[in-house]
Amino acid sequence: MIMAITDETRKIIFNKLKNQFDKICPPMVLDKFTEGKSVTIIGNKPVPYGHKKEIVPGMYFVSVEQRKDSVVFYFFPAYMQEDAFTDHAPNLWKCLKGKTCFHFKKEEQVNEKELQAILKKGIQLWKKLEYLN
Repeated sequence: MIMAITDETRKIIFNKLKNQFDKICPPMVLDKFTEGKSVTIIGNKPVPYGHKKEIVPGMYFVSVEQRKDSVVFYFFPAYMQEDAFTDHAPNLWKCLKGKTCFHFKKEEQVNEKELQAILKKGIQLWKKLEYLN
């Protein structure tokens, strides 16, 4: 039987992720924030995006959101270059569902050292792709 995630566990996981996001701003930029519910971080440079190449204020980087059954962490650099990150975060990658979405249901699934490593590597990629000043 799978146990449901508690509100307390969701809060702990969310705060672990948010605390790591706080460490990367700057150079990254807080785009959206809903207290205790969601955070979105983007690059600090306006760039063209999508098939219409519309200018956005910054390229989407990461976000975290509390859901009823888990806390989800979206890591967009993995979409662009997944193989550059898997070696740095083998434990986190066990929670990956799809290309960029990690689902956490237990606080021990959030390996902060691995999270720091992939965020740092993601920032390097954003600089290389000229999404950061």
